[in-house]
Amino acid sequence: MAAALARVRLPHVYIRSAGVDPVPPDPFAVAVMSEKGLDISQRRPRKLEELGDTSFDLVVTLAPEAHHHMLEMARTESFDVQYWPTLDPSGVHGSRSQILDSYRTCRDQLDMTIVKRLMGGDAAS
Repeated sequence: MAAALARVRLPHVYIRSAGVDPVPPDPFAVAVMSEKGLDISQRRPRKLEELGDTSFDLVVTLAPEAHHHMLEMARTESFDVQYWPTLDPSGVHGSRSQILDSYRTCRDQLDMTIVKRLMGGDAAS
């Protein structure tokens, strides 16, 4: 979700997405992103090692495990690493509506963080 949101907000910036343990697209994430007109259904997760390119200026991590992994990589590479603690909505249980609400909250918080930290502005813009 974060990469898709960042691509919309920062179309001129090279953005890639990967994880320590990538999983198939989450149907709840697909649903809440489609509410914003973004189709992530065909995105296929990659492992960090699959990117093959480490010429990044900045790597943003959303989970502690990914953050520690990237800090280790950053020791021998020249990029900055930022950790954005993000609640994983996949751990929420309840009705479909409750689960979708947790994904919406995550999506909206990611979008606000992108605007604040990468654009230095207000999410309403």
